[in-house]
Amino acid sequence: MKYYGMDIHKKYSVFTAVDEKGTILEQGRIPNEKEAIASVMNHSDGEAKVVIEATSNWYYLYDLLEGMGNDVCLANPLQTKAIASARVKTDKVDAETLAHLLRTNLIPTSYIPSARIRELRELLRYRASLVKMKTVVKNKIHALLIKNGLQHPFTDLFGKAGKAWLSELEIRPVYGNSIKGYLKVLKVLEEEILPISQEIGKMAPADPKASLLTSVPGIGNYSALLIWSEIGDIERFPSPKNLVSYAGLNPSVHSSGGVTRYGRITKQGSHWLRWILTESASIASRHPGKLKDFHRKIARRHGIKTANIALARKMLTICFYLLKNGEEYRE
Repeated sequence: MKYYGMDIHKKYSVFTAVDEKGTILEQGRIPNEKEAIASVMNHSDGEAKVVIEATSNWYYLYDLLEGMGNDVCLANPLQTKAIASARVKTDKVDAETLAHLLRTNLIPTSYIPSARIRELRELLRYRASLVKMKTVVKNKIHALLIKNGLQHPFTDLFGKAGKAWLSELEIRPVYGNSIKGYLKVLKVLEEEILPISQEIGKMAPADPKASLLTSVPGIGNYSALLIWSEIGDIERFPSPKNLVSYAGLNPSVHSSGGVTRYGRITKQGSHWLRWILTESASIASRHPGKLKDFHRKIARRHGIKTANIALARKMLTICFYLLKNGEEYRE
């Protein structure tokens, strides 16, 4: 049996192969191309185990290595302390350390979602990135209006009447041309977001798990699909506390000398899950019911921001039980 540790970069990877006794068999640097990787790691008889870290391009390399017959595992870079604390840190040393950790079965592994969930995540994240771009463009237009001391009479500046008003503004060309340019960009983004939103609108009701989540106030079709895809297999979380920690919504804890202090949330975990839950909590805080009452109670004592985080954490706990028990939310 061979054990491969791979230190992955954008254009290349550094690998180390060791045997069962830890003897280094091979080391090298190869480009992240199918032919180059196949020349080193094409083990169709399944005689090799490979470990890679969860970096931005792990999807491609994982599918490639697994397709070659390798047993591939994904290392959690935040928990690979042997690499993070190394005094001598080079690509070759990192790859060798990974190989030895794999050989001794000490790799802190990351969850690998199915190909379907990975594709769903990419679709949902793509829409989220477009919506964020749209928000940036709108803020740019608002900033230009403020620079020119202009106020608009519209409830929605970016509705049909508002856009017509913006395009006909009589202001200095440098600002007028910028607004017209931003309106063009906004139109392109809206045209791209619309079909994706329609597709997501059809997917959510047809998905049993997403349908369960939409029963929670503040969680719509898009939010439900994103929450479910980011969570993946709910059975990998023994308790709601573990899921909250995965989302980075748990408070940091400092304990010393019998004194325990709780600080801000850790923000370690799924950025997308944390983001969509805080967005959903903001919406749920305006819906009549127990969630709104909970938010109002926390807000009176600790402020709106703390209340939003507390409600996001509570909603994630609710999602845990809905997915675990297969039941819809009830007040």
